[in-house]
Amino acid sequence: MIDRYTRPKMKAIWDLKHKYEIWLEVELQACAAFERAGQAPRGTAAKIRKKAKIDVGRIAEIEKVTKHDVIAFLESLMDSVGPEHRFLHMGLTSSDIVDTSLAMQMVEAIDLILAGLDELTTVLKKQALRYKNTVMVGRSHGIHGEPTSFGVKLAIWYEEACRHRDRLRQVRKEIAVGKLSGAMGTFAHQGPEIEEYVCAKLGLKPDPVSNQVVQRDRHASYASALALLAASIEKFATEIRHLQRTEVLEAEEYFSEGQKGSSAMPHKRNPIASENLCGLARLVRANSLAAMENVALWHERDISHSSVERVIMPDSTILIDYMLARVTDLIKRLVVYPARMKQNLELTGGLVYSQRLLLALIEKGAQRKESYEAVQRNAMASWRGEGGLQELVGKDPFITQQLKASEIKACFNPKYYLRHLDKIYARVFGRATNR
Repeated sequence: MIDRYTRPKMKAIWDLKHKYEIWLEVELQACAAFERAGQAPRGTAAKIRKKAKIDVGRIAEIEKVTKHDVIAFLESLMDSVGPEHRFLHMGLTSSDIVDTSLAMQMVEAIDLILAGLDELTTVLKKQALRYKNTVMVGRSHGIHGEPTSFGVKLAIWYEEACRHRDRLRQVRKEIAVGKLSGAMGTFAHQGPEIEEYVCAKLGLKPDPVSNQVVQRDRHASYASALALLAASIEKFATEIRHLQRTEVLEAEEYFSEGQKGSSAMPHKRNPIASENLCGLARLVRANSLAAMENVALWHERDISHSSVERVIMPDSTILIDYMLARVTDLIKRLVVYPARMKQNLELTGGLVYSQRLLLALIEKGAQRKESYEAVQRNAMASWRGEGGLQELVGKDPFITQQLKASEIKACFNPKYYLRHLDKIYARVFGRATNR
């Protein structure tokens, strides 16, 4: 997927050469730890670092024979490193390198995703403030409910995005662990001090206990957090799709100069970005299920998880990075039609004010059952096209005995429904600056 929303930094994290560079860094830090422990001559790691050359093509050639990527990687270094090569990988197992390196890649990826979330929350906040007092009809079950504001809708999205940011920060801590505990995780050939040194140098924490692998509940949590973020992006996009329907048309995606909506129908302006986002969310969710399937491995490990992670981790992080860029641009350039919102609010002839009328009757001392029946009776008549609700209730003996004409009129004021917006906005936006 190549377009202006694809960000090269995320793709580079999962580049094969970059992975091998991280593998080498883990091996070099382990070698430095061996020096500290007296297992390798001083300066060994520095010599290896200076000489080591990563040749992706050569690694692939060796792997065709060995059928083992880590062995192929290590053997490829023999020619460039020289005699010091024997101090690499002492007492370690492949997963020590692979899992520790994967953690570093996942941390790099989540840092980019968090930056993308910062961009999205900035746009959502700006738009929520801009449309704070833009009245529109609220809908439940797809049916008109009561007045709300478009800004409140965006404030809800902002708060949701902030929760994802908090969640991803926690997931970052969970995944930022390394392990160099050996074949069965018992440190049989290298003590915990080697692992502690290496992890500290790499910006990770040692996994408190591991077998041959870092346990995959951590990776499942990571993938699940990405899936939740994708689900919210889909939610935002789905709402925009609904608002752009011809019968609604309260907001629509920006339609650029020269853009085409249909090969057959020249008039079409379709919500293609929103539909694209909804489709991509399905992939990220599916990947999270695959990550959960990886949790149950045989005994101390098998490698059924490995092939899966080579697909789902790059794919999910690249997709989320793309989706964040696209939804941010979508909301930033969203075309909003306040006049159409007002028109749709009035579409039902005042039915959306039924609860306000009901409560006004109760406040006057009328019984709830009788009041509900009186309002509903007139509402159903209005549904049948017999007049607007305000007009009909103004002729109802039960209602007019309880309420004056001015009091009935007051029940049909949409501004009443926005009277607590300042408090709502203070709850959402009046928090610490890190939100």
